[in-house]
Amino acid sequence: MGRKRAMPFDPKTFLTKVNGGKKILRCRKKQILFSQGDAADSVFYILGGNVKLAVLSRRGKEAVISILGKGEFFGEACLTGQLVRTIAATALADSTIMRVDKDAMIRVLHDEPTLTDFFMSHLLSRNIQIEEALVDQLFNSSEKRLARILLLLAHFGKKRQVVEPTIPKISQETLADMVGTTRSRVSFFLNKFRKLGFIDYNGSLRIRSSLLNIVLLD
Repeated sequence: MGRKRAMPFDPKTFLTKVNGGKKILRCRKKQILFSQGDAADSVFYILGGNVKLAVLSRRGKEAVISILGKGEFFGEACLTGQLVRTIAATALADSTIMRVDKDAMIRVLHDEPTLTDFFMSHLLSRNIQIEEALVDQLFNSSEKRLARILLLLAHFGKKRQVVEPTIPKISQETLADMVGTTRSRVSFFLNKFRKLGFIDYNGSLRIRSSLLNIVLLD
């Protein structure tokens, strides 16, 4: 008999084993999940939709850190001793999100080693993305930064995607905040990418793998 094929790991299934301390949130577009300064007492897992993570300066200027989608965690800093939120989380679209209390999350991580391995992999991946974003900000042009962000939003390189993915609807203002440039520059580069055949947008934004040419260009 052949070797039994291992079932793919599904964190959603493991999180259903949390006894108490969890809640399914049906979030509307632009709904705030938590703000800077709120108590850091829970971890969130996106079942569907998109969430924006951002930080607000004392003068009220927002800097977008990341856009997350289905299958991603956020708010996990509470597990490392963070007492208050240093960032804000807002639903970018109608979303379904599981909220797990800190103590309940610690228990399920302790009881389910497979989830712990998956969660650690998630944290390491997030840390690598932050390091790459910092290098990107320091050394690359606005054009390259925008191309990289679009590819990340499209999850290129994950699960061997075959079709050209469509990214969640996102404003040029939000993209400009993530890139660190103006909305007019973002508009200019998007038009350039479309003329070169790297993207296509008509209501939704479709990213083609050829956009990698911009990132890899010296």
